[in-house]
Amino acid sequence: MGQGSELAHVDLMIGDKGGPVGQAFANGLTQLSAGHTPLLSVIRPNLPPKPSTLIIPKVTVKNMDQAARIFGPAQSAVAKAVADSVEEGVIPKDQVEDLVIVASVFIHPEAQDYNKIYRYNYGATKLAIKRALEGFPDIDTVLEESNKSTHAIMGFKVTRLWDPPYLQIAFDNPNLEFVLSAISEIPKSDHVIIEAGTPLIKRYGTDVISKIRQVRPDAFIVADLKTLDTGNLEARMVADAAGDAIVVSALAPISTIDKLIEEAHKTGIYAVMDTLNQQDPISVLKQLKVMPDVIELHRGIDIEGTEHAWGNIAEIKKIAPKALVAVAGGVRLDKVPVALSQGADILVVGRAITNAKDVREMAEQFINSLNKPEIDQFRVMTDF
Repeated sequence: MGQGSELAHVDLMIGDKGGPVGQAFANGLTQLSAGHTPLLSVIRPNLPPKPSTLIIPKVTVKNMDQAARIFGPAQSAVAKAVADSVEEGVIPKDQVEDLVIVASVFIHPEAQDYNKIYRYNYGATKLAIKRALEGFPDIDTVLEESNKSTHAIMGFKVTRLWDPPYLQIAFDNPNLEFVLSAISEIPKSDHVIIEAGTPLIKRYGTDVISKIRQVRPDAFIVADLKTLDTGNLEARMVADAAGDAIVVSALAPISTIDKLIEEAHKTGIYAVMDTLNQQDPISVLKQLKVMPDVIELHRGIDIEGTEHAWGNIAEIKKIAPKALVAVAGGVRLDKVPVALSQGADILVVGRAITNAKDVREMAEQFINSLNKPEIDQFRVMTDF
């Protein structure tokens, strides 16, 4: 809570004196460590709150100036938050002699403003107590927010595919300078995926993922290797290069596809199965030990005169209900409603965007055709 060097970060346990929290309280008070000396919270000298509260400094205290920030505004703030939580009924008054609290408190070495230190730690402690006793967050909130949230200190967002439909822009042009320039023109959107196409990967290897990441740090990046052998090795290569997904060909041996999916999941990336030239993708899916995360129904550039191969999306989703289905090959603006109506989750678009005279304008038209608002477009960030 708060901002700047005075930002407050409170981790808190509350529980019965006779239970594990009580044991932690006693251990913390008696087992001292240099620079992390625990202290009892007090509203003012000789006036501790109830329940009794132990403060553990997170940051090593190296001098008396730092000690004064803990044994002063932070100590008083935590104590007042506990007392006010009792007064407001958050902590039941009839339980204050049975409970204890252990609060781990962060004070930045460069924090200077005692007023802010007090106010931020008061608010953070009070909120932590309330949420601890309410069991917040519940598991549904955790699952919902885990795909939206960005850690403030980490500084970038790891995108996951949980809110289809998506627009996947395929960069097959093997000219890296052109690709990076075009990517910089793509509007930022929660529903855009960047694909490092097969020709691009063949020329520059998986290192191209890092180049793309420099231009678009938050992007979901698919490496279209169209793996045919050594599936586990190539999945590891993409994961090590900080890619988000690897593409395996549905023409590969079943054992290769299985190994790639297993390694992808082990390393936390997505496995995409590309059905290009595979006449019976349903048969392939039925033989797999684990389903891929994305099944791409793909019509190749060299056979664009043929019909779109999107007719079996419903059947594929029966076999792999948790998988997303992507459609690729000749996807143009007028085909978007058709693809979406047939159940497509991802529209893979290449030259219709990357070869457009105005890349940004064309990408915006495709994004708008998804008719999908940004994930946090209407949320006030303090709501959570």
